[in-house]
Amino acid sequence: MPELKPVILTTERLRLRWMTEADIPAHYAIFSDHDVARYWSREPWTDIAQAEESIKTILAAHADGSEARFGIELLSTGELIGNVGLHHFFEQNRRCEIGYALGSRHWGQGYATEALRAAIQYGFDALNLNRIEADIDPRNVGSGRVLEKVGFRKEGFMPERWFVFGEFADTVNYGLLKRYWDEA
Repeated sequence: MPELKPVILTTERLRLRWMTEADIPAHYAIFSDHDVARYWSREPWTDIAQAEESIKTILAAHADGSEARFGIELLSTGELIGNVGLHHFFEQNRRCEIGYALGSRHWGQGYATEALRAAIQYGFDALNLNRIEADIDPRNVGSGRVLEKVGFRKEGFMPERWFVFGEFADTVNYGLLKRYWDEA
């Protein structure tokens, strides 16, 4: 696993920074939103203890180097609106996965694209990655557009990979190579 140190990434409108216990209420608000959870492969949270446990897990992952999870804050207000994380590192192969979520009232404003670009740049530059992977429910058209906008390419389809909201859900796999990123 790479050596992860707390960093702050700044974009035109956002600050990406290590998440903390102070994020629990905002983190809960995001993942208790049915629209957000719909494509997150699990039911929406119903108790703030779920956010507390999630933040504990995130902090432990920061400490052991297994995940770089950034809170996404609006520069203008300091409001936490989502998160983006690099995780499941395969150091020998210089690859990892990326996951992200944004509060639904902030969808359609380009924040996810902006945050992903910053996290991807960090992964390729600071962590020396060669490949970043993502998987989404193919019905999550907005997320697919975001991934493709930042340079990911569709690489595969896995039918009925998840069981969420009482139904099986498919997965589309995406990949982004450093050379694709450099060519863009």
